[in-house]
Amino acid sequence: MSERVAQMRRQGQATSAWSRAWPLIKRVLTVGFLGLVLTLLVIQMREVDWNEVSTSLQRYGVPALLLALALAAASHVLYGLFDQIGRAYTGHRLPRLRVAAIAFVSYAFNLNMGALVGGVGFRYRLYSRYGLDGAAITRVMGLSIAANWLGYCVVAGTVFALGVVKLPPGWDVGSTGLRWIGCALLAAALAYLAACGFSTRRAWTVRGHEIALPTLRMALLQMLISSLNWMLIGALVYLLLHREVAYSTVLAVFLISAIAGVITHVPAGLGVIELVFISLLGHALPRSELIAALLAYRAVYYLLPLAVALLVYLRLEAATRKSKPS
Repeated sequence: MSERVAQMRRQGQATSAWSRAWPLIKRVLTVGFLGLVLTLLVIQMREVDWNEVSTSLQRYGVPALLLALALAAASHVLYGLFDQIGRAYTGHRLPRLRVAAIAFVSYAFNLNMGALVGGVGFRYRLYSRYGLDGAAITRVMGLSIAANWLGYCVVAGTVFALGVVKLPPGWDVGSTGLRWIGCALLAAALAYLAACGFSTRRAWTVRGHEIALPTLRMALLQMLISSLNWMLIGALVYLLLHREVAYSTVLAVFLISAIAGVITHVPAGLGVIELVFISLLGHALPRSELIAALLAYRAVYYLLPLAVALLVYLRLEAATRKSKPS
């Protein structure tokens, strides 16, 4: 008996040691992967003619820039609808305009600084200052994340499964592998919809937080809004590439770059998006045009909304201070 207890104790110590070591191992792997990405990016950037990049940026006329701004604004509005669905899902009664403002601020900071700062940090701070408890905030945030990736699974799954983009020979996944990934993404989306529509169990408790399935109607609304949002962002990049590559191809490459940015945990996917576009579209367009388009994309979709979001955030903070009793 004592030998068995000793064996269990040794196993527990080994597990505990691994639990302590894993965060460090994960950090080292992340830094190493980031270093690899940056190295590859520097190699690619050395071959770019930056004078041509400047010339490409100057090619954008006012009508194209206005349309790009309209597409970016429409996408941000669509993303904000996830929190409106969360309002109905949780039953909280914050004014819709305030919910839209919080969603916009959170998304803008999420894009530029990462999910922990924007998607989590700003949502918790702002919603809690307006009276929502932690459980309601977690449910709103969870529904928003689910909606975003549900649309990704539908759009990316369809595009990948159809074999729209042909991967270069050096990519380990290969075009056939990408098609299987597309089928898996579509299966995941269908599984989520089926669970929302037909599951008899509607809630689970994870780390003290209750996770409840939305209704099928709500899930279909999530899918519709999110899918349209991903396609709008793809249309924005397609426009900034002067429509010189098929929209379906641009969308497919953008979707690959989006998931690559998430995997690497690089805020704003900085460098990762550029590397994917150069790798997959470098044969179809000059690198200077690709870099120019992505610089314009970051300015229109990331930086300009961030500047506006900062002002909105300051306004929200000021409003909460005024509403507190002296």
